[in-house]
Amino acid sequence: MASGIQPDAGQILNSLINSVLVVDDALAIHYANPAAQQLLAQSSRKLFGTPLPELLSYFSLNIDLMRESLAAGQGFTDNEVTLVIDSRSHILSLTAQRLPDDFILLEMAPMDNQRRLSQEQLQHAQQIAARDLVRGLAHEIKNPLGGLRGAAQLLSKALPDPALMEYTKVIIEQADRLRNLVDRLLGPQHPGMHITESIHKVAERVVALVSMELPDNVRLIRDYDPSLPELPHDPEQIEQVLLNIVRNALQALGPEGGEITLRTRTAFQLTLHGERYRLAARIDVEDNGPGIPPHLQDTLFYPMVSGREGGTGLGLSIARNLIDQHAGKIEFTSWPGHTEFSVYLPIRK
Repeated sequence: MASGIQPDAGQILNSLINSVLVVDDALAIHYANPAAQQLLAQSSRKLFGTPLPELLSYFSLNIDLMRESLAAGQGFTDNEVTLVIDSRSHILSLTAQRLPDDFILLEMAPMDNQRRLSQEQLQHAQQIAARDLVRGLAHEIKNPLGGLRGAAQLLSKALPDPALMEYTKVIIEQADRLRNLVDRLLGPQHPGMHITESIHKVAERVVALVSMELPDNVRLIRDYDPSLPELPHDPEQIEQVLLNIVRNALQALGPEGGEITLRTRTAFQLTLHGERYRLAARIDVEDNGPGIPPHLQDTLFYPMVSGREGGTGLGLSIARNLIDQHAGKIEFTSWPGHTEFSVYLPIRK
């Protein structure tokens, strides 16, 4: 038993459903209750003396901030800590308390599903509000653009000096450029034609298009579930969504190259937009690039948000809009060395 933990207290900790660890200042583990052993997929003997971060592929905890709080004699709480073990992601609420002999007690509890769902709904509502605001502004910009372009065309016909027509040409070209940007902001103006067929037909078209763009040091892996049922969808719109995500993954890999996996699976008992579905399709696009910067992750689906220099930040916003029109959802997980976007489309209730 670790210093600072009495035998009676140890019995209590062993009975808790939350994961409890006792660590030293280097975060080396000196005690792990059964729930923590199950979470970390290691026995107490194997865990003893191992620094916690070494067991994890990713750990979002701000360790320096935790140490500062504990050094000041305060407890520390982070209500949303992500840790990844063997490619399995866990979102937990973590609290830390200083124990005698300079040990630290860490307690980790799974985030309440209802609370997590409420957060997702709030974020989605905020994204819809931001999208509607941008689309409203886009309409206001689009209306005078036609007049601006028309006036420039009339002016070019009336100008006696051909050299001056170069200026009206620039005005027309820039007006067209703005109109194209506005059209992308507005997104598709029709609900699309839904047909029932295998989603793998769309996936194969995306693979064919992207394969022509792949450098030699990037490998595109297909991992399809042959038992996935056919589902109603607009093939053009889903192709646009997947093509955007796969190209984003390709750009994220950069000159170092890497792997992109396009995967399909069947999801069971899934709630989408408040409706419960017995079956849904899950389409994953996974890459092993550097990951999405943490400061962008909460706003990634907002219009005009991009992690790429020169990017418009419209692709994922449009993708989410298209998936919403299919009564589906799109989400992602990301940490260094792993980014995975998952698209869910309903099959049957």
